Amino acid sequence: MTLYPKNKGVFRFWKALIFSLKGMAYCFRSEAAMREYTFIFLISLPFVFVVAETPVERILLIGAGLLVLIVEHINSAIEATLDRISTEHHDLTGAAKDMGSAAVFISVLLFLYTWGEFIYRYVAA
Repeated sequence: MTLYPKNKGVFRFWKALIFSLKGMAYCFRSEAAMREYTFIFLISLPFVFVVAETPVERILLIGAGLLVLIVEHINSAIEATLDRISTEHHDLTGAAKDMGSAAVFISVLLFLYTWGEFIYRYVAA
């Protein structure tokens, strides 16, 4: 037995869309890193069509940018959850936040490497 009736079909999709947009807006408003990564992603987007020659290359370049945004959303959700539990310093809280930050850092490295490879090829050609 569930306490709340489950949404089904298009209504469930609509509610999920609304909640997702609320989460994206909150993250954008409250996290400077999200604003910075979004700006970099949007600036890089037009150049995808300059340096990429195939659909797969475009997917790689766009996907690397989207991955940074996805991981930053997850990192922000982890941080918000931990801050909701307690704002007091705790080693495990710090470790969890550091691991989330490391995940963002790794995704940024992937973005830089992917774009670096394509830009190098474009300039060297």
